[in-house]
Amino acid sequence: MALPVLSSSAVKFRRVLAHFPQELSLAFAYGSGVFRQAGASPGHGENNMLDFVFAVDDSVTWHMMNLLKNRSHYSFLKVFGPKQISSIQSYGAGIYYNTLVPCNGRMIKYGVISTDTLIDDLLHWKTLYVAGRLQKPVKILTQNENSKLQAALVSNLKSAVTAAFLMLPESFSEEDLYMQIAGHSYSGDFRMVIGEDRSKVQNIVKPNVPHFQKLYSNILQDCPQVVYKHHLGRLEASIDKSPEGQFTQLMALPRTLQQKITSLVDPPGKNRDVEEILLQVAHDPDCGFVVHQGISGIVRSSSIVQSAKTILTAG
Repeated sequence: MALPVLSSSAVKFRRVLAHFPQELSLAFAYGSGVFRQAGASPGHGENNMLDFVFAVDDSVTWHMMNLLKNRSHYSFLKVFGPKQISSIQSYGAGIYYNTLVPCNGRMIKYGVISTDTLIDDLLHWKTLYVAGRLQKPVKILTQNENSKLQAALVSNLKSAVTAAFLMLPESFSEEDLYMQIAGHSYSGDFRMVIGEDRSKVQNIVKPNVPHFQKLYSNILQDCPQVVYKHHLGRLEASIDKSPEGQFTQLMALPRTLQQKITSLVDPPGKNRDVEEILLQVAHDPDCGFVVHQGISGIVRSSSIVQSAKTILTAG
């Protein structure tokens, strides 16, 4: 689950991690400061902020230890102590960011999320905030032996493929698949209109197709609808677009996405069960669009709350 970095990454990242409490169930780096993107000038990434996510089993204890080591990283919220910081962390996408932190001659940003919240997002797409980042190749820095977390990481990738199959036509290229997957976490994100580069998804995927292949090859090889010719670096897909095929895929989607689709399709007061509604969607020629709308609804909610929370956490 890694991309090549712009310089000798192992040493660089070890030095960054050394500044923090070591009780991490997962730590990964992502973003334009770590990975090459299309359109960036040579050496551009060396000046970009380095982005990290740290998953921790006990948020209160971790923030308490980090306040002792790195009190200056926090905004004015530090005066309220680790319990209040952890409480604020739980809102929105369940992640607390410290940003614009000088570290080893670079600016870094790091988010702290509880392991349980991360697992919940990976399995059920509750917010798709961190789960969406992990659908794209990232630089894993450390990971403990948490079997639930490992299983959830794989489940998230399988769900990303299933959702993409529902939104893509019957036949498509490998790059089309990765573009669709990489776009999940940007659907409905208001920052893609206000602040972020709209061509961001394309810039992420095009230079990094081999790393998407590495991330998804095992899942695609186990998928009966895909002939995955890894040695040739391409796949040949023929997706079952029959109502029966689409219903099977809809039933395999994460719970929160199923609920979002249900709320889009089912008028208030009818209270039909999820299976009945998904069967109706499977027969709909616009099935893929409904799935896209469901994903957008999840991302929109979490991105707005998370961005508002950043005003407090970044001071």
